[in-house]
Amino acid sequence: MNLTKLQEWLQSTGNDLAYISDPTTIAYFTGYEMEPHERIFSLLVFKEQEPFVFVPALNVEEAKNSAWNGNVYGYLDSEDPWAIIADKIKGKTTAYQKWALEKNNLSVAHYQFLHKQFPDANFDGDVSGFIAKIRLFKTPQEIKELQAAGQEADFAFQVGFDTIKTGVSERYIAGQIEYQLKVQKGVMNVSFETIVQTGANAANPHLGPTMNQVKPNQLVLFDLGTMHNGYASDASRTVAYGEPTAKQKEIYEIDREAQQAAIDAVKPGMTAAEIDSVARDVITKAGYGQYFIHRLGHGIGKEVHEYPSIVQGNDLIIEEGMCFSIEPGIYLPGVAGVRIEDCGVVAQDGYHPFTHTGKELKVLPLRD
Repeated sequence: MNLTKLQEWLQSTGNDLAYISDPTTIAYFTGYEMEPHERIFSLLVFKEQEPFVFVPALNVEEAKNSAWNGNVYGYLDSEDPWAIIADKIKGKTTAYQKWALEKNNLSVAHYQFLHKQFPDANFDGDVSGFIAKIRLFKTPQEIKELQAAGQEADFAFQVGFDTIKTGVSERYIAGQIEYQLKVQKGVMNVSFETIVQTGANAANPHLGPTMNQVKPNQLVLFDLGTMHNGYASDASRTVAYGEPTAKQKEIYEIDREAQQAAIDAVKPGMTAAEIDSVARDVITKAGYGQYFIHRLGHGIGKEVHEYPSIVQGNDLIIEEGMCFSIEPGIYLPGVAGVRIEDCGVVAQDGYHPFTHTGKELKVLPLRD
């Protein structure tokens, strides 16, 4: 079905073929997932002819036995992959002169190799925007996978909360989360490096886990996710280790209120910018607007960050089937940081999160 849409797009835009180079996009269209590393892995889709997948020789049988039931061609490490691709294309009856590329993915070097094989072709077409838009609306099966990934994230939070004690490092906690995901849930891939930040470190949103040690009466921020059958989860929670200060309680409650307000406001027909404003207004009116330093959310699916961006200035109309995060944050440099995040799907009756770990401030007892 998705390949049919792509072929229809090629015909409507006057392009002869699309060269798909992003492994995630290839998996989306074919059901076949593979990490090529430095080798060539691509999907060639033609406006009229049958598409084919091109892989290294060591992956040919794997590709043929995957969900993909179309043609598969391969190459040896000693061969020129671009010459083989050209041979397979030039062997077709139609002249393919107008190409659409994934311009947000294809490297300059690979473009130059293609251009060398097809010096007279027009490579102005860009299929990236079309792909982003069709991936924007998730099918019922995709939503089930996202929900399952969300359940794994909920498990990971509990592991993290149980691991906190005085003197352990952020990296130790992150390591325990990923280890227990593997041994208890069979999760072999997280969707991004697990983030655990305690104290002032949490005021730097993307610092990542360090050897900084947990101390009593600090906030601890978690940002984590898993990959479940090729679909990502992404969620954040912030907890108190020991009794929080009045300031910590204040910023936590403001952030929680902002996130809940945005979740409650989501409905088909409003814009992405309007959703951002709901949460941002709560934080701004409380006097912390300058400390909310990122967009409210991002799309999620086969990748942890997808289209759309839930941000000021984005007039995209929200529709049923769109999936994105809602994650306001308040970051006080040198003091503390709070972020609360869920990803979810838009339905006719509102926004349904994929994660369900509680969001009232959790105060964990001190442990040695």
